[in-house]
Amino acid sequence: MNLFKETKTLVKVNIREYGMYIALFVIMLVFTVMTDGLFISSRNISNLLDATGYIAVLAVGMTLVIVIRHIDLSVGFAAGFMGAIAALLITQAGIPVVLTIPIILVLGIVVGLFNGVLVASIGIPSFVASLAGMLIFRGALLRVTEKTGTINIKNEQFNAIGNGYIPELANVGGLNLLSLLLGALFIVLYIAAEISKRRNKLKYELEVVSGQMFALKLAFVSAIIAYVTWIIAGYNGFSWTVIIMLIVVVIYHFLTTKTVLGRNIYAVGSNPEAAHLSGINVKKITYIVFCSMGLLSALSGILYTSRLQSATTTAGTLFELDAIAAAYVGGVSAAGGVGKVTGSIIGAIVMASLSSGMNLLGVGISYQYMIRGGVLAAAVIFDVMTRKQRS
Repeated sequence: MNLFKETKTLVKVNIREYGMYIALFVIMLVFTVMTDGLFISSRNISNLLDATGYIAVLAVGMTLVIVIRHIDLSVGFAAGFMGAIAALLITQAGIPVVLTIPIILVLGIVVGLFNGVLVASIGIPSFVASLAGMLIFRGALLRVTEKTGTINIKNEQFNAIGNGYIPELANVGGLNLLSLLLGALFIVLYIAAEISKRRNKLKYELEVVSGQMFALKLAFVSAIIAYVTWIIAGYNGFSWTVIIMLIVVVIYHFLTTKTVLGRNIYAVGSNPEAAHLSGINVKKITYIVFCSMGLLSALSGILYTSRLQSATTTAGTLFELDAIAAAYVGGVSAAGGVGKVTGSIIGAIVMASLSSGMNLLGVGISYQYMIRGGVLAAAVIFDVMTRKQRS
């Protein structure tokens, strides 16, 4: 009984963080039942995660942008444009993939720095500055693809980024052995990180949940990771897209939770004036966040272009709205200062799960847009209501 009360209290106190996990579980359960298990099949889950990759990467960067109380509407067509530049470098300039990717990533940083200068130094509202950027990159994308309309890429190395899978090593009962080992490693790292966090809290005499509740949480999350790994290993294993997405999440989670830079980002988002008075260089933080957004836009463009094996005139359309939706569904606050990159990934998977499930059920595209819009509105309403309860 005490465990039940503690669980209820824990969920209530951390409703913003746990709400999205509960929503994802419910969505997946409903679609699994309605599609007679087809939704949870290895092939569908693998395809769902692959299709989520380029939006999830954008959502990570967008989370930090929203945390510091800004927005970036240019990321969609910026991703499409930089993906097209990558296609041109590979197909027409003959530049190797190992050089093309760093060039595009550096270009992304330059693009992000341009937005940062407009917002932080010149003082243009981020909405207007990024809207201008969106139009510029839309035109630039049309310009570089105007001759052929589509730039087809036949480079196997590049296309493997969006369509390839990690090596199998061995097949154990129809399962990819390397994927199983990676899943086990991820579980070990998760448990070690949670134990370390708990020890640090105890060291400084901060409040923690009971040992029984802590063990239950570890077991539950580990079981979910193991189950997802088992499903993916039953198809072709982890794709390179998923591996890249996980690497991005791990790096940004570390930066935002374990470094001074991360603390400064959240301080600026919570109260820019107070952050400035405390000695934090707000302009510098704005530059860094927008450069980070540009870098991830470039990576998203590479993933998308590789997945399609071509660059098209419509690449990047509505990417920015999907990224913003994923960030808000994942728990970022419209008021700034609150939000986790892990949450943005869950938000991206929630939105992708909705699309995948509705496609399997044959729901019309018009209803799909309305339902996804309703979910986004519900997420923002949830944010407003929880902030009112805390204040």
